[in-house]
Amino acid sequence: MQISGKTKIVGIFGHPIEHTLSPLMHNSAFEAMGLDICYVAFDVSPEDLKDAVRAIKALGLLGVNVTIPHKEKVIQLLDTVDEEALFIGAVNTIVHSDGRLYGYNTDGRGFLHSLSEEGVSFEGKRILIIGAGGAARAISYCLGEKAASLHLYDIDRAKAERLVNDLNRFQKGVYLLDDLRNMGGQDILINATPLGWKDDDPLPVEPEAISPEMVVCDLVYKNTRLLKEAKEKGAKAINGSGMLLWQGALAFELWTGKRPPVELMRKVLLSNIRR
Repeated sequence: MQISGKTKIVGIFGHPIEHTLSPLMHNSAFEAMGLDICYVAFDVSPEDLKDAVRAIKALGLLGVNVTIPHKEKVIQLLDTVDEEALFIGAVNTIVHSDGRLYGYNTDGRGFLHSLSEEGVSFEGKRILIIGAGGAARAISYCLGEKAASLHLYDIDRAKAERLVNDLNRFQKGVYLLDDLRNMGGQDILINATPLGWKDDDPLPVEPEAISPEMVVCDLVYKNTRLLKEAKEKGAKAINGSGMLLWQGALAFELWTGKRPPVELMRKVLLSNIRR
């Protein structure tokens, strides 16, 4: 990739951000398509978020992805936020167009794409999501309508209760789970917490809660302890690389108006994910 005075910039705001694979994925796609665009990771501390968002306009960036811990707080700093992202209460993609900043959330739809690729249907299934942050809100918004039931658990009970109440305003079968020991027979288990990034992180559920009939998903995009336990139990295990791929592909389309080379992006991701 050759940087020139005409090169447009996109990027990602997060803190910490050193682990991100998004620059590798997107820059490979831009180069393959002959687009003069470069993707950069920006480590933005919470106290600097407002200035960083203002800089999108000042520096003429095409837009940015937004990740932990900024997905929720960035909403109030944007000019327009689409309906899905407003409900989710989190933005993961910002588009800068005509001097305005538009907020979107591609996480939920990216997750559905990743399930579909793995041959997993969520229709009529009993689903448990652990975590109630931005990613959990995104996937629960997309899963809840067609699932037989959706249980939500978070160590912050009030946060999980707010999400349950929000979802129950427009769909049925969404419940708060107070204790993971009472998770019952779930068909799909989804870890939407950061547990798993570190090798010594505790498991989000006890191993005996996993059965061979379950599908176990971890939004962390590596082979976490949870997924290793799931495989040992004979359950289907899916990491977050598919969601990362597809949310990125959808963001790519928002910035460029073009369909990205998804298989190239997948190859780059899988070759760089720490197993």
